[in-house]
Amino acid sequence: MISVEEARARVLALARSPQPEQVALYDALGRAMIAPAAARLTQPPFDASAMDGYALRSADLPGPLTVIGTAAAGVPYQGETPAGTAIRIFTGAPVPAGYDRVAMQEIVTRDGDRITIPEVGSNLNIRRKGNDFTKGSEFLPQHPLRPADLALLAAMNVPQLTVARRPRIAVLAGGDELVPVGTEPAPGQIICSNDIAIAGLAREAGAEATILPLARDTEESLRDRFAKAEGFDLIVTIGGASVGDHDLIAKVAGSLGMERAFYKLAMRPGKPLMAGRIGASAMLGLPGNPVSAMVCAKLFMQPLIRAMQGLPPGPEPLQAVLGRDLNPEGDRQHYLRARLAPGETRPRIEPFPDQDSARLWLLAEADALLIRPAHDPARKAGERISYLPL
Repeated sequence: MISVEEARARVLALARSPQPEQVALYDALGRAMIAPAAARLTQPPFDASAMDGYALRSADLPGPLTVIGTAAAGVPYQGETPAGTAIRIFTGAPVPAGYDRVAMQEIVTRDGDRITIPEVGSNLNIRRKGNDFTKGSEFLPQHPLRPADLALLAAMNVPQLTVARRPRIAVLAGGDELVPVGTEPAPGQIICSNDIAIAGLAREAGAEATILPLARDTEESLRDRFAKAEGFDLIVTIGGASVGDHDLIAKVAGSLGMERAFYKLAMRPGKPLMAGRIGASAMLGLPGNPVSAMVCAKLFMQPLIRAMQGLPPGPEPLQAVLGRDLNPEGDRQHYLRARLAPGETRPRIEPFPDQDSARLWLLAEADALLIRPAHDPARKAGERISYLPL
């Protein structure tokens, strides 16, 4: 068995280079940019008022000053700006040349066209030209695009982006005991939940996921499903055969030319995990146990999908305060389902007493996976400990 760290490195080595495609800005939410976008204009394009008030000269304070005009957003003041004058100005309007300050309307006393400003602070209340960005400024975030990113790109007047093509993932679950969701199971059969969950985790990481028809425990059925998966960037299998997880899948994949990177690793849940390459596709073989499959997908499949888009693979562990004592850990790295609660400086984390890896209900209730390294000593409540958010 290999360590989680070594397995992760081998899985990430399977990532193909990001494939570029052009998308409209409107359709770019959640996509990963792989080429910088350059601003096509300067923002603000002029010195702009940061609030409603009066534009004036600091040297003329405290007044009185004569109000000689008005400026609003989209309707600039076009006249002269002689000493001893001011204009009524509204947020976003250009500040005319000659004026160096905007006095907020709340501190101004006005009588007809005359104003006085007895006291002002140090804030000039002017957004300087180019204060946000200038023409030619480049933007290339290292995360999937968020609404705030789209707002910035729109303000930069960038209508199209170069993003990574979404990796195409084929999800293949197998087993004679499995039937699709919505089916009434016969005696001895169970509903297949793994393919739905793994496809969801793939989509969450930015992939396009296709769930293949359930495979039976025969070489013929598996060969047919692998043929349907040809051309995908990543093939993710779940479970294997009644004689043992992945025994039949490994045999069929090997006969199709799979180059195996590893088979088992020292972690729980999820000891049986297979990774490699079959043809032009990367391949991950997840355990059939529902919780094991999802934990392995979180730790290995999602980072691989992110790497295929040129993104940092993650996930990065966070720190919490342990809520109860823990016994020493065994010889495998352990990921315990846990619940988070607010703490003074860090969240408080407490693993569920029951860590049965077949119980999906506990996984659905969990906020985090508490990380116990192999041979981790006994821990006391109040100690810092690492976790991955769910």
